[in-house]
Amino acid sequence: MRYRFLAATLAAAVLPIPHSVQADSSFKVKIIAINDFHGNLRPPERFDLNDSTGKISLTAGGVARLAGYIRKLRAGYRHHVTVSAGDLIGASPLISANFQDEPTIEAMNLIGLDFNAVGNHEFDEGSDELLRMQRGGCHPRLTKEGRSCREPALSRKMRRHVGRKFAGASFRFLAANVRDRKLGKTLFSEYGIRQFQGRKIAFVGVTLKSTPNLVSPARVSELDFRDEADTVNALIPRLRAGGVEAVVVLIHEGGHPTVEASSDACGGVSGPIVDIVRRLDPEVDLVISGHTHEAYICRLPNAAGEPVLVTSAHDYGRMVSDIELTLDSKSGEVIAATGRNLVVNQPSQEAPPDPLVARLVADYSRLSRPIEEQRIGRITASFDRMANAAGESTLGDLIADAQLTATRPREHGEAVIAFMNIGGIRADFRYATERHGRISYREAFDAQPFGGTLVTMSLTGAQIEQVLEQQFPGCANSQPGSRILQVSSGFEYTWRANAGECDRVDPASIRLNGKPLEPEKKYRVTVNNFLADGGDKFSIFSQGSERVAGVPELTALRRYLDGHSPATPAPLTRIRRQP
Repeated sequence: MRYRFLAATLAAAVLPIPHSVQADSSFKVKIIAINDFHGNLRPPERFDLNDSTGKISLTAGGVARLAGYIRKLRAGYRHHVTVSAGDLIGASPLISANFQDEPTIEAMNLIGLDFNAVGNHEFDEGSDELLRMQRGGCHPRLTKEGRSCREPALSRKMRRHVGRKFAGASFRFLAANVRDRKLGKTLFSEYGIRQFQGRKIAFVGVTLKSTPNLVSPARVSELDFRDEADTVNALIPRLRAGGVEAVVVLIHEGGHPTVEASSDACGGVSGPIVDIVRRLDPEVDLVISGHTHEAYICRLPNAAGEPVLVTSAHDYGRMVSDIELTLDSKSGEVIAATGRNLVVNQPSQEAPPDPLVARLVADYSRLSRPIEEQRIGRITASFDRMANAAGESTLGDLIADAQLTATRPREHGEAVIAFMNIGGIRADFRYATERHGRISYREAFDAQPFGGTLVTMSLTGAQIEQVLEQQFPGCANSQPGSRILQVSSGFEYTWRANAGECDRVDPASIRLNGKPLEPEKKYRVTVNNFLADGGDKFSIFSQGSERVAGVPELTALRRYLDGHSPATPAPLTRIRRQP
């Protein structure tokens, strides 16, 4: 399993095999990897990346183009495997989410995906729904809405290819570190094996151990998420006993480049993936990562201090990691591993879209279009989810205000404050002159795709101060960086960047409608059900009393836009930051 590296520099294009390795004594396996696809069947918004000429902005992706591009990369390779490092589904655009992400599974079946290591978003609707994604079957919501198990309006050609009912994934979900407490075993297979020329390659799938902090805790309450590196290392003896000499880890966890570099280079990486790889058994030959939506091709040291190739291909199907393993024909050990990240649909690397996958997208686009195009409001300028230095954003303000407005009436909770997690906002509201600023239901759904429900509770002023402290590292927040909550109109506070742990927020600065919060007084506070259960490690919200369930968060946003159009971004003055 250990291999000799062919160069000290990072691999981009495929490197030559050393003269000591004869062609008839080795063979190559192409591995094509994606991560964080999130149901983006159509090309998502433009994105920026670095290449050899500097920073460029372009549109890329779309699952039909992705399918054609993968087919092109496979050409000329007798042995190939296509994999995903998690978040294949969940937080998806309406074209996929409106059909419970079945279209994404069907598209990946047509592409010929082999393995998907589950990510945190695969658990957004709980383990039962995730198991349905693998096994197939009817979803209760679709049945209640009068639809058959298979959408009857799909074209006859597509029904022939995808079946009369949703059949589930023809590829395998992998989750080595996710155990069902009741069953006493892993939720999915720990690994999958592909055999080429009599030699076995194991693909081990793991997700980040902090998944319970990133999804509604109630939906994963019966599952254990174990340490990533420990899980992989424990499997090595079993794999060796089964004749496996090549091990690839598909992990839904990643890192962040520390300096700007092109997408098929490294730029140095920091974050959880560095420590995980540092603890991996040297028998691991390749790590394909995700979760952070970054692009890098790095070599990081393992437990023996030896470099191992680590890749990540941005997100949404806009890039793929093109990886080549060279295996010794006799031993099955990996003797070389190279990789590069390629942009899907880049003009210099054009590949025609797959016609069958394009038909699938066209069918579901037609079915979802009447819902997507409903006008729900108007804006006078763009609302962005990108926060300022204090952590406040214009779209975050808008959503928090919508949630406060929806739960202010007595029958809905009598809220006076609303908090919104920034991670729950997935897209911006872009002002379009040709549409006179009109906002569609599709745009609102893309911004808030999780289907959360509002919960109003009572918290004391002292508890609200604790909530604000939990936004920062070291105060119940074990994740790198801060997680600033978006706050509703009338609420304001100041935090200090260089203060000590659990002492960032000035209590005297916490005000509601200009008045300081009283530590012992109870205030009615609205959050979504993810935060209400203590998601993102905001444990104080789980202590809230006198709870009242409200409307879905998307309904709150829709009603607010309907009653407050045209909406104009307000100055970002609710949250203030001091040195």
